[in-house]
Amino acid sequence: MKPRIREVIVVEGRYDKNALLQVVDATVVETGGFGVFNDKEKLAFFRQLAEKRGLILLTDSDGAGFVIRNYLKGSLPKEQIKQAYIPDVAGKERRKKQGGKEGKLGVEGMTPEVLLEVLRRCGATFEGEEAVSVAAAITKADMLEKGLVGPNSEHKRKELLQKLRLPGHMTANALLEALNLLMTREEFDAL
Repeated sequence: MKPRIREVIVVEGRYDKNALLQVVDATVVETGGFGVFNDKEKLAFFRQLAEKRGLILLTDSDGAGFVIRNYLKGSLPKEQIKQAYIPDVAGKERRKKQGGKEGKLGVEGMTPEVLLEVLRRCGATFEGEEAVSVAAAITKADMLEKGLVGPNSEHKRKELLQKLRLPGHMTANALLEALNLLMTREEFDAL
């Protein structure tokens, strides 16, 4: 039996949706790619879904996926959105003759285990499971202290993104959000 997720999962296209529906019992909606930028009705629909059930944004880890994610992140209430990030994995989907411009697998190319892991890591609400308690937050000041933000921090941040299997396109703010989802304060201090 597939685990049931309370939040609505937003993905880029139908192949992403199909891949997720093979792994979880959830409502999955598509942005339609860049078409979401000009679709006010779809954006209004996403706002309604966010208010009623909460949203999980799950886009590809390439540049296009991050453009769509950032647009939605800026257009929807932050407190009603969870961010799920797939890792950067080189390759191409089986249905495609050629890989994408950046040579990375998208949501549809991830294994069921990876998809479940990224949903758990973002804080998805799995029905029938206890909610995860929230610990002390990691702050931007903590990242500065570790050299993850500020002058000459890009290399160190890229190394950490690789170590945590997170997309290389993540900004410092997105990394901060991910760190707070992925690890405890003690785990961050031990880095």
